[in-house]
Parts: sequence; C-alpha cells; structure tokens
Amino acid sequence: MSKEKVLILGVGNILLTDEGFGVRAVEYLESQYRWPENVTLMDGGTQGLMLMSILMDCDFLVVLDVVLGREAPGSIYLLEGEKLRQSLSFRDSMHQTDLVDTLVTCELAGHRPRALVFGMQPYDYKTMQVGLTPEAEAKLPEFCTKVVTELVHHGIHAEKI
Repeated sequence: MSKEKVLILGVGNILLTDEGFGVRAVEYLESQYRWPENVTLMDGGTQGLMLMSILMDCDFLVVLDVVLGREAPGSIYLLEGEKLRQSLSFRDSMHQTDLVDTLVTCELAGHRPRALVFGMQPYDYKTMQVGLTPEAEAKLPEFCTKVVTELVHHGIHAEKI
C-alpha cells in the first residue's frame, strides 16, 4: 500500500445543481468507504488558489468534478495531463482560478503533486438550485465505484463499509 499523502478533493458549486457533483461524490466516498490513514477526503468547493497550501502538502491529488466533454450527460471521465482542463475546476470560468495554473504555481513554490480528475458530464450545471439533478444523484454510486476501482491501480485501497 502506498504511503504517499493522497488528497481526494471534491470540487464544485453546490448552488448550481450538478456543478456540485464533485462535492457530493466526496461526501459519498466518506460515508460509504473506510480509507487508509494516508488518504484525506475534502470538500474543496470553489476555492481555487486558496487550496494551494493544501495541494502542496499532498503527493497525489485526485479531483472529483464535473467535466464538459463531448459525451452524453452522465458520461464518466478519467483525465490526466493536458486533458485536466476539461474539468470545470481546471478552467477559469466558473471557479476562482484555473486549478492547472494553481498546480503550476505549486511547482514554482517547490512541490507539485501528481494529479488526476474523475469527472462526470453534467445534466444541468446552470440552474441555481441546491442539490443534484435526479439523474446525477443516481450516478453517484457508479461514479464512486469507478473512482475506488481506479485508485487500486495507484496503490490506494478503500474498504466498503
């Protein structure tokens, strides 16, 4: 099992329906799984650059978010490298700053964690309403199972409660 510091960060604006999917996914993972001591789960909201010190303290960053891709709503993505910018948190449009730029700033300051994004194509991310659409809510278990399964390939083993 990996002993590096792992941060699973749910991001998004919970006031805009499915835009809060990443936050709800991290809540689901906290309630449904037991995680190793080296793994921290956190609601990152829309904090952007304010997360820099937290990001610099981890070795491996896993972001849960919504992704604007080419697939149908509900499609699940795994993004790495330059594809990170497909995640809404990796654009400077809806969140305070581009998270890729925040990672670059971390690197300039001395430590950039490895990063990947698990995202879902939203059904609705523009309607101001607290709570996910019923379709996105129904996708949470499948999405989180895929996250847990993929993390095993990175040496991170969660136990279903």
